[in-house]
Amino acid sequence: MNLKYLLTLAIHSAWNRKLTLGMTMMAVALSVMLLLGVERLREQVHQGFGLSISGTDLVIGARTSPVQLMLYAVFRVGEPTNNISWASFEKLQQNPMVAWSIPISLGDSHRGFAVLGTNQDYFKHYHYGDRLSLQLAEGKPFHEVFDTVIGSEVAKKLGYSLGSQITLSHGTGLGHHADHADKPFIVSGILKPTGTPVDHTLHVSLEALSAIHLDWVGGTQLPGFHIPPQYVQKFDLKPKEITAALIGLKSRAAVFRMQRLINDFKDEPLLATMPGVALEQLWQVVDVAEKSLIAVSAIVVVVSLTGLVAIMISGLNERRRELAILRAVGAQPREILLLLLYEGMFVTLLSIVIGLAALTIASLLAAPLMQAHFGIAMSLHWLSAEELQLLAIIALVGLFASLFPAYMAYKLSLADGLTPRL
Repeated sequence: MNLKYLLTLAIHSAWNRKLTLGMTMMAVALSVMLLLGVERLREQVHQGFGLSISGTDLVIGARTSPVQLMLYAVFRVGEPTNNISWASFEKLQQNPMVAWSIPISLGDSHRGFAVLGTNQDYFKHYHYGDRLSLQLAEGKPFHEVFDTVIGSEVAKKLGYSLGSQITLSHGTGLGHHADHADKPFIVSGILKPTGTPVDHTLHVSLEALSAIHLDWVGGTQLPGFHIPPQYVQKFDLKPKEITAALIGLKSRAAVFRMQRLINDFKDEPLLATMPGVALEQLWQVVDVAEKSLIAVSAIVVVVSLTGLVAIMISGLNERRRELAILRAVGAQPREILLLLLYEGMFVTLLSIVIGLAALTIASLLAAPLMQAHFGIAMSLHWLSAEELQLLAIIALVGLFASLFPAYMAYKLSLADGLTPRL
């Protein structure tokens, strides 16, 4: 028998058992979809994680580790070791290499959500993803002292809308904190979803943070001393210190020179880190979980292919007479082996094609949802080298999985197939 005839025979043989093989094929296709889906999601999450902040050349804070600086300055996790004096920030801001700067002040919260003090430059220069700007879903940036712009998740989970009144608390986290109840804030704007920590943050002006702490010392309100909100503007609300700063440079070539200048700053100990480098270090923390997901998906593929082997072996007893007739009309044992190999590879390759098609459709349908709620851009693209390698491994495993039933068929003798069994 020639190759073309064997392939045609393998396809017709598989079609005659389309129900059992079809169910197995769908299981393999779903496992392929799962494996590639996890791989693509891992790539997109990794990329999105690295783009939680983009367009920023350096993040500046008190001297600590780069990872810790990124955790509290970008992800609002943990506590800073120290603050930066406003004088130092202004001095760095005036450096000729600096194109723009964003001051960040942390330390207050609202019902578990972080409060970030900044200025209008935050809405102009803060970018995420592929240089995407912050956009307001409704309202406007803070203008009055006690205005606040809230992230999409804050509005969604707490049910806030424009004009809602909010009381900030001193301290971070969900623990019991003293409230700034005498100086309530009004929601002036709600940001569109970004899939970044911005969604879980309340943004206020630096002057607002100074105002609510005018009659506070050491984390507690001064007894018998109270400054009503209508009188706060009579005081100097210029901040004395901030938590961190984001800066953009006029030239990317100046990054290392500016970083060295900040790290050697003589007025106070400071640290400047490049966001991309620090985020990549931070990503290594979840590297084990990332690989575990791929391992679980690979196990699912192996289990599905094992099911294919089981179906082919269980069908051998029913096909003994069919195979014996093929031998009787001149088929060689080697051709019987090739027939079952082709059949197994046909099912495996068709499963891969179906899995890829299903993944493409699922990606198209899920892309808007993933972008809106998780900030993950599920973009369609040609198969990457890693994905092609995974598919090649699946095909190879499918080949080896088909070898066992093919070898069993190869060993069946002509007499065994033609002898009637009682």
